Amino acid sequence: MLPEALTALAAAGGAAVVQAAGTDAWEGLRSQLAQWLGRGDAERERGELDRLDGSAADLADAEPGIAEQIRSRQEAVWQTRIESMLEDLGNEQRARAAAELRQLLDEAAPVPASEAGLVTGNTFNGPTAFQAGNHNQQDVHFGPQP
Repeated sequence: MLPEALTALAAAGGAAVVQAAGTDAWEGLRSQLAQWLGRGDAERERGELDRLDGSAADLADAEPGIAEQIRSRQEAVWQTRIESMLEDLGNEQRARAAAELRQLLDEAAPVPASEAGLVTGNTFNGPTAFQAGNHNQQDVHFGPQP
C-alpha cells in the first residue's frame, strides 16, 4: 500500500495521460512516461508505448455518449499502472522515481488558460508589433502600404 501522497501522484499521472492524449503535448508525455515506466528496460518501454498508444486511440475513438466514461477508465488504468510500478520499488528507488515523475508531470502540464498569452510590465517605444496567444496570425506593416 502506497502512502497517500504517492497515490495522489499516481492519480495525477493518470489524469495527465488522459488530458494530453490528442494534444500537442502527447508525444512528449507519451515518450517520457514510457521511459519512466520502463526504468531502463527497452522492451518494457516499447510495451508501455504500445499501451499508451492504445489508450490514446480509445480516447480518440470514444463516442460522445460514453467519452467521459472512457476518460475515467483510462485515468484509472494509468493510475493503477503507476501505483504498481511504485509499489515494486524499494524505498530509496521509490523516492527517486516519485521525484522523477513529479518533474515529468510538471514539465508536461499545460499552461492554464488564465496564463496563456499573459503579458505584463512591458514598455514599447517606437513602432512596435506585439502578439500574444496561441495559434494566432498577424500581418504587420510599418510605413506606406505597397
